Amino acid sequence: MTISDYPEQWPVTASKEHFRGRVFGVRTDTVEMPGDDVADRDYIVHIGSVAVLALDDDDRVLMIRQYRHAAGHQLWELPAGLRDVEGEPLARTAARELAEEAGHQAATWYTLVDLMSSPGMTNERIRVFLARDLSPVEIDFVRTHEETDMPVEWIPLPDAVELALMGKIHNSPAVAGILAAYAASAEGFHTLRPSDAPEA
Repeated sequence: MTISDYPEQWPVTASKEHFRGRVFGVRTDTVEMPGDDVADRDYIVHIGSVAVLALDDDDRVLMIRQYRHAAGHQLWELPAGLRDVEGEPLARTAARELAEEAGHQAATWYTLVDLMSSPGMTNERIRVFLARDLSPVEIDFVRTHEETDMPVEWIPLPDAVELALMGKIHNSPAVAGILAAYAASAEGFHTLRPSDAPEA
């Protein structure tokens, strides 16, 4: 058997939207199940996001700290943002977020890992990019709210792995990106997909 996720959509006999906001909505679908049964499935409809594991020449990961109200935590994260510009290539979205949140640009981009953040409750997709050949840029963006004070730290990749495994880093794209980068580093990052690889 080939192990690979693939798209499939079971028939929906009814759908009701309960809420729609700028970033996500909440709906209930009545879905046809095996055995001539139906079941209601509540889920969050999300516009999707990107994240950037920026790795410098000393194999240090650029991380930022941000307050997350829903989680009730200050979390160490990768620069990240919403897919909120229609038609914008995901690598361009990621480059914009890296510049705005961390004041850096990258000359080399790869697709590091694709995630479905919590597929039992949301359709959110996250693409995590690996950014290399970094250089600083001036932040030409006015930070507000949670982004007003986001400290930046450079963490050696092996230390970041240890922090993730010790439960010190909880943000899911950060944990996935750190572990994926560490695994890919064993092959010199040569097995990674190009930055414009299609999403399955």
